[in-house]
Amino acid sequence: MQYSYSELSKLIDHSLLSPTMTEAQLESGIQLALAYDVASVCIMPYYHKRCVELLAGSSVMPSSTVGFPHGGHTTKTKVIEAEQLIDDGCQELDMVVNISRVVSGDWKYVEEDIAAIVKLTKQAKRKVKVIFENCYLTNEQKIHLCKICCDLDADWVKTSTGYGTSGATMEDLQLMLDNVTAPVQVKAAGGIRDCDALIKVKQMGVTRVGSSRTAEMMDEARRRLGLAPIVTVPATAKQSSSY
Repeated sequence: MQYSYSELSKLIDHSLLSPTMTEAQLESGIQLALAYDVASVCIMPYYHKRCVELLAGSSVMPSSTVGFPHGGHTTKTKVIEAEQLIDDGCQELDMVVNISRVVSGDWKYVEEDIAAIVKLTKQAKRKVKVIFENCYLTNEQKIHLCKICCDLDADWVKTSTGYGTSGATMEDLQLMLDNVTAPVQVKAAGGIRDCDALIKVKQMGVTRVGSSRTAEMMDEARRRLGLAPIVTVPATAKQSSSY
C-alpha cells in the first residue's frame, strides 16, 4: 500500500455525535480513537471537557461541533457555544452554516455568521471547519460558500454533518477541491466507509474524513500493511452511525 499507517489514521476525525450514544459508549469511543491514533475525536459538546482530559498527552486532538446539526442557531448562540468549547480545551471546531439562510440567498447573513466563528477561533489560535450540508444545496451555492470560506480564511470546508439526507460524494469533494485555495482544506463527512474510499479521497486531496467506522477502515489498513491488529479496544466502541 502506498501510504503509511499514520498517513491514513491522521486523516480521521473519529465521530462520537450520535445523540443516542451512552456515556459508556463515549468513553470507549475515545479509547478507540486513542488506540488507532487518529487525528481527532469529534464529540458531543456536553462531553467535550471529559474528552479533553482523556486525550491529554496524546497526539489525538479534541474537537466538537457548533450549531450542530442544522445550523439554525443564532450567531450569538453559536459564538457562546464556541466560547464554551474553547474554554473546555477544544482545538478544532466544526460549525454548521445557517442552511436556511444559504438556500434563501441571504449571503450577507451567511458570511457574517461564519465570520463570527472564524474570528473567534483564530483569536484563540484554534481551527475551524465550516460544514455546508451539501445534500440540500446547489452547486452554485456550494461554490459561493467555498469562496466565502476562502475569503474569511477558514481552515477547512466540510461536506456534511452526516445527519442530512446524504453525506460526502466524490463529485462534491472534487467541486470543493476545485473551488478552494490554499491554505483552506477539504473535509469529507458521511459516506467514507472503508479503507479503499479513505485512500481514494486522500489521493484526491482531502485532508480530513469524519467517520464512526474508524476501526473497520484502520483494521483493513493494518492488515494490508502487515501490522498487528489492535485488540485492546472495547467492542462497545465499534459501532456505526450515519457517518
